[in-house]
Amino acid sequence: MKKLFDDVSYKLSKIVTQQYSTSFSLGIKALHPELREAIYAIYGYVRLADEIVDSFHDYDQKVLLNDFKAETNKALKDGISLNPIIHSFQEVVQKYAIEEKLIYQFLHSMEMDLEKVEYNSDLYKEYILGSAEVVGLMCLHVFVEGDATKYNELKPYAMKLGAAFQKINFLRDLKDDYHILGRTYFPGVDLTEFNDHIKKDIEKDIQLDFQEALIGIKKLPITSRFGVYLAYKYYYSLFEKIKKSTAHTVLNERIRIPDSNKLLMLSRCYFDYKIASLV
Repeated sequence: MKKLFDDVSYKLSKIVTQQYSTSFSLGIKALHPELREAIYAIYGYVRLADEIVDSFHDYDQKVLLNDFKAETNKALKDGISLNPIIHSFQEVVQKYAIEEKLIYQFLHSMEMDLEKVEYNSDLYKEYILGSAEVVGLMCLHVFVEGDATKYNELKPYAMKLGAAFQKINFLRDLKDDYHILGRTYFPGVDLTEFNDHIKKDIEKDIQLDFQEALIGIKKLPITSRFGVYLAYKYYYSLFEKIKKSTAHTVLNERIRIPDSNKLLMLSRCYFDYKIASLV
């Protein structure tokens, strides 16, 4: 009857994904059905860790994160966890041979969020690697379904896409990160002097990441290509909206795409997908 527990675990990971991110949920629905459970499991796991460091301020977050890390270690060793989110995640790690170093790099970045880090260029890259790029690599393991040659070919592009997504998240969440959480990720940027010139420099960097990432998306297996392209288009639309906003607006408001627009984007994106010769 363990299969029942396995099924419930994957369903809970799916619920977590759907409740926390309508945009990623849309992208996952556009994947081949055989890939969806695994991506829900990865997103559910990283979301849970992210909530610990971002939301549970009335609790000892270091203890919670250490417990989460210990339970992850135990699950990877034993092949089971009574935490359904961690259980479904460890199954995906085993099935798709995801390197454990990616998991620990991710957890390291979560630990960085619990400290008052003064980000220089190296620490900025280190944080993005762990918080976003390695998550993209976990998903890439699923997308290539164990093909090591294909994984190594697409690895640099997956990292660029993860970096672009995370940098956009930094701009989108600038208000809460700065005013509520007291975080500043961009190296050498004093947010008391944040202006349109600084913002444009950050946007140029993101644009280069997007350009590289699209090359890799075109090389993805057909089973995952449209789903990843849809996530790419959503984030690029958010990027365009941020670029049209002033630095003052970005610092004081959370820029977002309304849910109604996301659904409209789905149909438009498929047309663009065909026009772009990605099919």
